[in-house]
Amino acid sequence: MSGIWGWFGGGAAQKRKDTPKNVILDLRTQLEMLQKREAHLTRQIEEQDQIARKNVNTNKAAAKAALRRKKIHEHNLEQTLNHIGTIESQMNAIESANINQETFMAMQRASEAMKSIHGKLTPAKVDETMDKLQEYNRINEEIAEAMGSINVGPQVDDTELEDELEELQQQELEDKMLKTGAVPVDSIQRLPTVANGEIKGKAPAAPVAEDDEEAELRKLQAEMAI
Repeated sequence: MSGIWGWFGGGAAQKRKDTPKNVILDLRTQLEMLQKREAHLTRQIEEQDQIARKNVNTNKAAAKAALRRKKIHEHNLEQTLNHIGTIESQMNAIESANINQETFMAMQRASEAMKSIHGKLTPAKVDETMDKLQEYNRINEEIAEAMGSINVGPQVDDTELEDELEELQQQELEDKMLKTGAVPVDSIQRLPTVANGEIKGKAPAAPVAEDDEEAELRKLQAEMAI
């Protein structure tokens, strides 16, 4: 499988990608070894210091030899600490550079994704599309308004409707008066108007009858006013 990737450059690309990680792993291994050496040298220095203190008054030669070995260990410890500092600096630099590279590559992928999503989309095309949508909405509203103004069925004259409405109101009023026992004023037959002077060939009406009719008329008018 690695051979197939090698034909298309996949193996080399993967190797380049893994190089910073491999270097960091190698540096970590070296750092652990130096730290162990640091601990060992520190113990050796303490041991030689104790030997020198023990023999400082009884055996000066042994004390000097111990101090000499102590100096050598101190020198080696100093070099080891310098190596540790250098490796730690290199590790930090490589890790920072690797993070920057990974971040940049992620931003490149994001840029390509945005380019693929937008394609040929431009603000001008968006404005054009929005204008078309607004135009279509306006046309749709005009069509709906025009269709709503169409009268379906036969045309009816408003005057005819008003007459029918008045007739219904009159009928409703008469029904209500029949239920309450009242009689509409319009149903009362108006009395004939008497002309000035005597009517020839007819005897004058009895006063009592006229009084009765006037009283009945007032009664009906009072009932209508209730």
